[in-house]
Amino acid sequence: MAVQNLIETTNLTKQYGKIRCVNSLHMQVPPGAVYGFLGPNGAGKSTTLKMILGLAKPTDGSITLFGTKMNARNRISLLSDTGSLIESPSYYGHLTGEENLHILQTLKGCPKKNIDEVLRIVRLTEARKKKVSHYSLGMKQRLGLAAALLGFPKLLILDEPTNGLDPAGIQEMRELIRTLPLEYGMTVVVSSHLLSEIDQMADHVGIISKGRLVYQDTLDSLHSHARQQLALRTDQTATVLSLLKQDGIEVEKEEDYLLFPMVNDSCTAHLCRRLIQQGVSLYRVEKREKSLEDIFLKLTGKEESL
Repeated sequence: MAVQNLIETTNLTKQYGKIRCVNSLHMQVPPGAVYGFLGPNGAGKSTTLKMILGLAKPTDGSITLFGTKMNARNRISLLSDTGSLIESPSYYGHLTGEENLHILQTLKGCPKKNIDEVLRIVRLTEARKKKVSHYSLGMKQRLGLAAALLGFPKLLILDEPTNGLDPAGIQEMRELIRTLPLEYGMTVVVSSHLLSEIDQMADHVGIISKGRLVYQDTLDSLHSHARQQLALRTDQTATVLSLLKQDGIEVEKEEDYLLFPMVNDSCTAHLCRRLIQQGVSLYRVEKREKSLEDIFLKLTGKEESL
């Protein structure tokens, strides 16, 4: 039977003293997804990922990986099918990139040929013989990703993977992450505090704010909440407001504008002609759209749920 969710948490909670960093989190990551874990800095993203990877012990709740509830006895075997890059990558600076990967390859017991493959994927083939202490910040980040990919895991968890990359590197990282499910059968969880990052590489999204998951669904569903409206500014706001309401059109007033649901071009033209015939001067007709940024700020700033 197919696993419904590759990761599923139930009431996952982490408390330090009196502060709850993660509060009753119900996270669901379907297999084959690129799941964008989105939230402001300090929202609880890294703490959640550390608990999933067994790097932090939950105060309460449970974690299910690959259809099996994780516990102290099965944690190592379950995590053998995961790869991760959490915060800054770890490495031996006095060794080359290839030597660092060789150590991990030996520990993981994966084929040596994987080293060549992951170096090619992250574009470090030419720097494989160079000491890591001489790598740029972006190269170190890519080496960390190579280490996470080394065993070609079923689940890849990446915490802010574009940190330290230049614009070209960020674009390449996005494209790489998008291809991993299709080319290698991986499920990817990628965290970020930037909506634009998640919007360009994920197909599912979970938004966390102050330790609580305030939204979780497909990215397409989040986009559907971006509402289009027509904004109208005239010299007779009260008159136009009355006319629109008489026609049963939902309309709201915002400063000097009247806002109502978006209609097609034909209906817009008919409305404008009608208002002009009524002696109304049209100053401005605009299309407005509630952006993803607006939705994100509403969710993370006011703790409201869609």
